[in-house]
Amino acid sequence: MDARTHAAADEVDRAWHDTKLAQVLYHDWEADTYDQKWSISFDARCVEYARDRFVAVAGRSGWPYDPVLEVGAGTGFFSLNLRQAGIVDGVHVTDISSGMVEAAKRNASMLGFDIEGRVADAEGLPYADATFDLVVGHAVIHHLPDVERAFREMLRVLRPGGRLVICGEPTRYGDYVARRLSRATWWAATHATRLPYLRDRWARPQAELDESSRAAALEAVVDLHTFDPAVLARTVERAGAAEVRTVTEELTAAWFGWPVRTLEYAVNSERLGWRWAMFAYHGWRRLSALDRVLARVVPAGLFYNVSVTAVRPA
Repeated sequence: MDARTHAAADEVDRAWHDTKLAQVLYHDWEADTYDQKWSISFDARCVEYARDRFVAVAGRSGWPYDPVLEVGAGTGFFSLNLRQAGIVDGVHVTDISSGMVEAAKRNASMLGFDIEGRVADAEGLPYADATFDLVVGHAVIHHLPDVERAFREMLRVLRPGGRLVICGEPTRYGDYVARRLSRATWWAATHATRLPYLRDRWARPQAELDESSRAAALEAVVDLHTFDPAVLARTVERAGAAEVRTVTEELTAAWFGWPVRTLEYAVNSERLGWRWAMFAYHGWRRLSALDRVLARVVPAGLFYNVSVTAVRPA
């Protein structure tokens, strides 16, 4: 069911003042188009991305982890691609949005996987203590009101010695730069495509622009945190974890990637095509490789993404 048609007006009004209701409505609303919006796929490109993010912070030992829980799984991007990479098996997914859980289950079925899915709040997971070998998440904890409480829950459902891996969270500086680059790109693209010689071929219909603007406004409600890597590590330690480690990634790649993605939503997508998609992907990959070199000299807090891993003490 499309959440845009079943979310009552009074629910939407309350969502502006109720963070968790906003999370449910926003992610239900986005569930059917989320993969397209964020260029999510379950092919070699995203399998490689998920594997590399996991390896960068948690290494290559212990594979395959089984069973595994993805918290705030969305459409299953992280766990299903890790499953294809051979890193995990026995996948369980949770999300506060029923629409996202159903989308993850559909994606798993498309890939020929059986997964368990539950609608659940990350701050109160519906599993017994010491259930999983691994708990993962991708771009999830910045949505959670009480981050430390959520980490306590993740550690609780881990077996002693089990590993926690959370990737793709925005840093304070990285998010600051990315949002301003996106706003500038949106303004420039939407104004340029109003010009007479561009309007007919490049302009996106106004209704679609309005829909994107509504989504951007709601993101301001559901995106609650940015992180300093050292502060995030201390939060995980306070939750009771051991062997805590953080890694940051994407500097120039983020400066390139966020305007590219914003442009894709600001103009007629039919005009960009496959060559543009390959330009965007390979450009991001080359700059990511550059960023791995820059990481030797650039302070960690300047990069866009932070990932964290830890273990439940034995």
